[in-house]
Formats: sequence, C-alpha cells, structure tokens
Amino acid sequence: MQAKDAKRKVILTGDRPTGKLHLGHYVGSLRRRVQLQDSGEFDEINILIADDQALTDNWENPAKIRDNIIEVTLDYLSVGIDPDRSTICIQSAIPALHALTFYYMNLVTTQRLSRNPTVKAEMKLRGFTGNDSENDNEAGLPAGFFTYPVSQAADITAFKATVVPVGEDQMPMLEQTREIVRRFNQTYRCDVLVEPDIMLPENEVQRRLPGIDGGAKMSKSLGNCIYLSDDAQTVKKKVMSMFTDPEHINISDPGHVEGNMVFTYLDAFSKTEQFAEYLPEYSCLDEMKEHYRKGGLGDVKCKKFLIKVMEEMLSPIRTARAGWESRISDVYDILREGSRKAAETGERTLAEVCAAMRINYFDDRSIIKDWDTWVHGNHGA
Repeated sequence: MQAKDAKRKVILTGDRPTGKLHLGHYVGSLRRRVQLQDSGEFDEINILIADDQALTDNWENPAKIRDNIIEVTLDYLSVGIDPDRSTICIQSAIPALHALTFYYMNLVTTQRLSRNPTVKAEMKLRGFTGNDSENDNEAGLPAGFFTYPVSQAADITAFKATVVPVGEDQMPMLEQTREIVRRFNQTYRCDVLVEPDIMLPENEVQRRLPGIDGGAKMSKSLGNCIYLSDDAQTVKKKVMSMFTDPEHINISDPGHVEGNMVFTYLDAFSKTEQFAEYLPEYSCLDEMKEHYRKGGLGDVKCKKFLIKVMEEMLSPIRTARAGWESRISDVYDILREGSRKAAETGERTLAEVCAAMRINYFDDRSIIKDWDTWVHGNHGA
C-alpha cells in the first residue's frame, strides 16, 4: 500500500528567505496557509524556509539569507501560522534533503532539466544556451540552480507531501517531482515515494498580485512592494503613490478600473461590510467601480478607502509581529524545534529510500550474507 493511500494528508509549502514578505506573498500563499491550517483537514503541515535554494543565486552573499530567516519567521507567526499546528523549519538544518537531492539527480538527465521552464528562463537571463559557443556567458549556469527542481523534489518527497500549494509558475517544478517519484518507485520496485498533487490559488488576483506601480508582479527587487511589516504611515504613502488610470485626469473624467492598482487591491482585500463603515455611499465594490467608470469619483477618495481597508487587515498583523519581536528567543526555539522535528521526518524517508536502493549497508548484516551467497554460487562450496 502506498503512503498516499494511507489517507494521511500532508502539505509542504515555503519561501526563500531573500527578504521580508509582502502583500503578494500574503494574498498568494500566506493567507491560504492559515486557512488550510485552521481547516483541520490535514494531518501535517510543513512550512520550509528554503535557505539552501536561496543560496543558488545568492551564494556570494549568504549573510543576506541569514539575516532574513528571522524576518520571514516573524512574518509567518504574525499572520497566524501556529507552531503547534504547523512545523516551521529551515531547509539546511535537514541533512536528509541533501542526500535525497544527490540520489534523485541520477534519475534526471541534464536535457530534461534544461527543458524545465524555470531553468530555461534563468539560462536565458544569464545568456547561457548550454552550447560551447563564444556567445555563451563564460560563467555558465550554477549547477546549484540547474538542479533546483531536483532539490524541490527532495523537499516534497522527504515529507511525503500529498498536496503542494503553489502558483502556476511552479507547475513545471511539481511535474518534475512527479516524474522523479514515478521513476524511483519503478526503478526500485517499491512504493516508498508519494506523488504529490498541486493546489493552485483560487483566483487570478491570488495568482499574481501586481506591484503598486502596476508594471509587474510585486517584487522585492523592483521596489514596488507593500511589506507586511510596514508601519501605517509607510503603507499610506505607498497607497497614495499607486498607479491608477493615466487618462483619469479630472474627477469628472470616466475612469478605467482594469489595470488600475487601487481597484486591483480592493478586489483582493476589501469586504462588502467595509463599505458601510468606511464609504457608506456605496453598498459594494461593484457600485463603486460603476461610479468610477462613469466619472465623478476621484482617485484620492478611492485611495483613502483602500488605506482604511489595508489598515484593518495589517494592523492585527503588525500588533502580532510586535508581540513576537518581544519574544525573539521563543521564535528561535520554534525554528530549532521545527527543524529538529523535520530532520527526523527526513531521516525516516531517507532510510526508506536507502533500503529500497539496498544501500543501507549497516542496518543489518545482509551484505555479508549476499556476499557469501555470491561467493559460493560462483566458486562452489
């Protein structure tokens, strides 16, 4: 019987600790994680801080990764991740992941990895085609990044995750994991590894929240983020600078809500009941949009409403974060205990993998028996 058939429902998710988490993370994954945690539908929820994978393109500056591990953990805790119900752990503190990655690399060809869309995009970015030509970037692509999909497969299978909540851009990574699982189980005639299912965001806004500039996905490197840890004044300043409709010059002008970041964010975060409290002249967002389209509704008024919506959501997060910051030693202990627990889980899976491959030489003395059988079978008694 496969582990998946044992009816255990296990989630693995996580983030690279390359900076503080922002609203894009919140609407895309963090809010969903809390809902899944609180649903009680899952036997195990694991949240991995992927510091090893962050080093694949930050290897010259590991201090950046180290500095952000606590930041990311504080963000997790402040949005409602409960360490008693979800295991928060650090990737590099789980030694089994490194061994699994190495073993899985033998199940994947370089040609298959180079076809992975995520890897292809990085190769293109670095000007590396994979051919020995003068036009190639001399440095090439770091092997660590090239095998990034294999590392993700190790993460997922170590926890025997049955469900992995990710965005659409991670679908190729999940398919790579599924291929590795199938090949391993077929090669070694076992059912040790579990083939995970993907859980996509429920709607378009969750899949890709634009930055406040409206030009791209919210990204730390582009400086177009609202961070979960931003104070109220900073949030207000960022909202007031938001991209709206460049053709909506005068209040009386008809406006466009499509591509207007204020309305995109209201779609993502506002609730109908907030209109009665903060903007009672409208019963709902659709009514507000209709007025904006006709003309007569100014951008400043819309932004002030969004600021109140943001503050209602971010204020409790900010308060919770302050509480955890005053107990930073407890945060450290949560990380240490979660990583210890995760390491034990990883070791159990690694032991099963090694047993299936018959490279668990010292778990019993069968290597001697096999040798003895081979000697007598080939040379006689």
